[in-house]
Order: sequence, then C-alpha cells, then structure tokens
Amino acid sequence: MSFTQHDVGSRVDRRLAGFLETWRAPVDDPDVEAAYRLLTDFILRGGKRVRPRLCYWGWRGAGGDDSEEIITAAAALELCHAGLLIHDDIMDGSELRRGRVTVHRSLAGLHHGPGAEMFGQAGGILLGTLSLAWSDTMLSSCGVEPHRLRAAHHVFDAMRTEVISGQYLDVLAQLRAGASVAEALTVIRFKTAKYTVERPLQIGGALAGASMELLESYSRFGLPLGEAFQLRDDVLGTFGSESETGKSALDDLREGKHTVLFAHAVRKASPAQLRHLRRWHGNPELTEERAEEVREILRDTGALAEVEQMIEERVHEAVTALSAARMEPEAAKALTLMADRLAHRTK
Repeated sequence: MSFTQHDVGSRVDRRLAGFLETWRAPVDDPDVEAAYRLLTDFILRGGKRVRPRLCYWGWRGAGGDDSEEIITAAAALELCHAGLLIHDDIMDGSELRRGRVTVHRSLAGLHHGPGAEMFGQAGGILLGTLSLAWSDTMLSSCGVEPHRLRAAHHVFDAMRTEVISGQYLDVLAQLRAGASVAEALTVIRFKTAKYTVERPLQIGGALAGASMELLESYSRFGLPLGEAFQLRDDVLGTFGSESETGKSALDDLREGKHTVLFAHAVRKASPAQLRHLRRWHGNPELTEERAEEVREILRDTGALAEVEQMIEERVHEAVTALSAARMEPEAAKALTLMADRLAHRTK
C-alpha cells in the first residue's frame, strides 16, 4: 500500500528487522527462541504501516528532513501496534490476523496436550508486552534532540493511555445491555481515532519541533479521519472478504462487538429484526447462513448506508481541516491521498 514516492513502509521494515536482530532471545532455550521467532515474524510480515507513515508525514509537515531518525521513531509505533494487536486477539479469541494464525494460537500449537490453550494466551500476553517495551526502547534511541524527544514521548505516553482506556471501554461494552451510537463513537475515538491517526501525526510533528498551531491542525485532521478509519474497519469486519482482510467476517458478529453499525441497526430495527439481532449477535454458534441474515438486517434498516454516510462526512471534515493547515505542501498532498485510501480501503 504505497501512499507516496518515499518508500516509507519498506524503510520502516528494514529498520525493524535491524532492531529485532539486536534483540534476540537472551536465554539459550529452543522454546524461548521459537517464541522470539514467532514474534519477529508477526512484526515483520503483513500490516499497512499506517501509523509509521502518518508519523513520518507529521514530521515532514513540520519541516523535518527525510532522515533515518524519523524512520526509527516511526518504526517504534509499529512495535507498539504489534503488541496491542497480540493482546487484542487474545481478548477477542481470534483465530486469524493478517491472513495467518494469531500469535497466541501459534504458541498453543507448539505445545500439544492439556494446558496448551492457556499457555498460548499467557505466552501471547508476554510477547505482546515485550513488543510494547521494545517500542519505548526504539523511540527513546531514535537520535532526535532530547527536548524534542521529550515532547514527543509525552504524546506517546498519552496515546498509550488513551488506547488502553478505549480498549477497556470496548470490553465493558460487551457486558452492558448495548451501546448507543454516541457510546460506540466514544470507544472509536479513544481506541482508534486518537491512536491511529491523531497521535502518530503529533508524535512526528513534536519530534520536528512543530508549533502548537500545527499540532492542533493535526488533531482537527486526525480525529475525524481516525473515526472514518474505524467505521470502515467495522464495515469490513462484517461485510468484508476474509481473503482480502485476512480476518474472518464472523469474528465481530460472534463476539458481539457493539459497533456504530450495530447501534444504528438496533435503533431502527422492527421488533422481529431486533429479536433476530439479539439472538445471533454475540452468539458463538453463529453460522455463515445466520450471519448473512444479520447482514441483511444491517442493510434493510439503513444502518450500513448510514455508516457509509458518516465515513464520507468525516473524510470531508478531515480534508477541509488539512487544507486550512499551515504545513509543508508535500506532506499535505500525501496526507490528503492517505485520507482517501484509508477511508475507502477494502482490507
């Protein structure tokens, strides 16, 4: 997924590979070494590198030169993302990520017999935490001037606090009677919008010494685009093709994710449709046939169309904010292109 003539994704991958080479298993044990290989493989294979790209353009938009320092800092965000994804898959009980078996399931497969599943989950928690720790190490050693690094690290700390709080809200939503549209949007804002777009841009900007005015412009662009990104993710999670998304289109429905899409459907469903939604949404026995019936209700109630409209409104808001921002033209052009592709992606 290339957004620009600058091959940011490939450069980030090379930097990650070099970093991971220096952090091999410190214990001479074949099982520990196998776990490290699994983690390295997960980090390096797959993923769109959205957050590193945004961090890079946040830096360039503030006048930063193309340099290895920003590539290192941007790569640190991918390590953070990898750790959070591993934990997320454990919480969701997911079998697939990026078209491959999830890390905790892969770990369980290494040790057959009683306790394998519990071992996989425990090992996944540890490997996810290790990746999160490495992200701090990598950012701290990126080579940017100390006062700018401190400012960026403050944003990085805020980002991690926000995304964990958003994830906690998401977990809480599964226990509650059902999230309203407003409540589902709150989860989106903290779990995804700030974490995926706003904060990576601001981290890059802070590293380059961006003004408060520009950082606020990044927020006005980043929050609506981040919401559009997650709304698209919710649509793909229910209507997407597993061959393209790399994840089963049954996962969100079986888990009972309280998305904006589902909240709109509940609000507009007839009594019969509502009974059907409540019978199968969150039911681990959901079949593809029943899932298609749920999808039909999401279409018939207008929920899908409403979410598509919300995506378009947010992309327009983001691009409008970007056009008013005082930033380097090349970065503005790249971010405009990213806004369209992130909101209208098929995987």
